[in-house]
Amino acid sequence: MTKKRVLTGVTTTGIPHLGNYVGAIRPAIRASQSENTESFLFLADYHGIIKCHDPEIIHQSTQAVAATWLACGLDPERTTFYRQSDIPEILELNWILTCITAKGLMNRAHAYKAAVQDNLEKGQEDQDHQIEMGLYSYPILMSADILMFKANDVPVGRDQIQHVEMARDIAGRFNHRFKELFVLPEAKIDENVETLVGLDGRKMSKSYGNTIPLFENEKKLQKAVNKIITNLKEPGEPKMPDESPLFEIYKAFATPQETAEFTRMLAEGLAWGEAKKQLAAKLNEELAPKRERYHELTAHPERIEDILQAGAARARREARVLLDQVRDAVGIRALK
Repeated sequence: MTKKRVLTGVTTTGIPHLGNYVGAIRPAIRASQSENTESFLFLADYHGIIKCHDPEIIHQSTQAVAATWLACGLDPERTTFYRQSDIPEILELNWILTCITAKGLMNRAHAYKAAVQDNLEKGQEDQDHQIEMGLYSYPILMSADILMFKANDVPVGRDQIQHVEMARDIAGRFNHRFKELFVLPEAKIDENVETLVGLDGRKMSKSYGNTIPLFENEKKLQKAVNKIITNLKEPGEPKMPDESPLFEIYKAFATPQETAEFTRMLAEGLAWGEAKKQLAAKLNEELAPKRERYHELTAHPERIEDILQAGAARARREARVLLDQVRDAVGIRALK
């Protein structure tokens, strides 16, 4: 049976929170355990420096993101797990693809268009004011990430569909102009992936400041849960699931039977304070062993590094083969 290749990249510009875990980490790890799937997961640190210019944040986030995925059950024996910057072949492929990519295609990239629109709305004479080439051309780097490993499926949010379509366009142009070397990837949107709500009921996001940290200790976890908004209903008053975000968070970690029981208790007047205690206990039940593993890994970063280097060695063996074919196809060869 031919295995389907699935590739996922994680930008290294922050510390993962509960929303990242429910929406991306947990489902990706479950998917990687399928017998008919060949998974590639990488830390996109070169993408990170497009917007983040603080070296310490990039460095610390790389460690935290790697430790989080490993602590949450990623098996580096089943998944090729590597750091983007450890695969120089990707950067070489990025340049070759840049040389065949139409500027007009990059002009249509959502992130670039949004930056131009922002400048125009601010009355800037130069529509490209403070727009750097990393932002402008990063869809080509993303294409190199995807095409280098002949990914069939690329799980993305809806805002990233365009970039996978660009990778298809670039691959198609290369295949037509030079040689049929690249697989045309497909963007995969999982309609069942959960978008976790935050403390204020909006999508859990660092930009909203409404996140729950993934690996805080039990006491701090309870403190974070206590900040979830509720109404003023007293203990004993019936409460509905849609009256506080805490129900949706509970549901993301509970079985259907537990969720039904929690709904019944709310309807019978469960106090909000007690509901928050039950939620924190439910979160801790799933996260405590992962938290222990996370702190064990971050206390020994050399272990994380060893895993990443082993993954990079596997990835580079494959990348080198394709890059040699690409170089030959465009005429970069030894003289004989």
